Amino acid sequence: MLYLYFSMKVKTIDHILRTVWISVSKMYHEEALKKESTMATGFTLISIDPEQGTPSMALGPKMGMEATSLSRTLKSMEAKGLIIRKPNPEDGRGVIIHLTEFGRNMRDFSKEIVLGFDQKVRQAITQEELETFNKVAQTIMDLAQSNQPFINK
Repeated sequence: MLYLYFSMKVKTIDHILRTVWISVSKMYHEEALKKESTMATGFTLISIDPEQGTPSMALGPKMGMEATSLSRTLKSMEAKGLIIRKPNPEDGRGVIIHLTEFGRNMRDFSKEIVLGFDQKVRQAITQEELETFNKVAQTIMDLAQSNQPFINK
């Protein structure tokens, strides 16, 4: 039965989500390449408070990234002169990630791309469709995070 389901070329919700995200990700990556950057760098720049900086321990959860991937991204960003790390005055063990002037400029570029794409999508989709999309996306996220087995025995 399962073979028949997949042999009919039915698109699963998972397939649709992955395909859409790959397209969006590719578009962001191509834009980032114009500034010799990456999508991960742009996402990180947008997640850092441009005025106060952001504690490094808060970035991972804020971005939904694993510590190892984030550490690699931050190391690369520091080497490119986008960020500097300063000791956290409230917690001697932690550091606060601050943007350099170059980092602020690149953050502005990244933010412009994200907001531009958002505006383009909002022009192509009605408010009602967007609200439905948000409800559906929230339900899918809730189901994925529910830790319930999905295999019917």
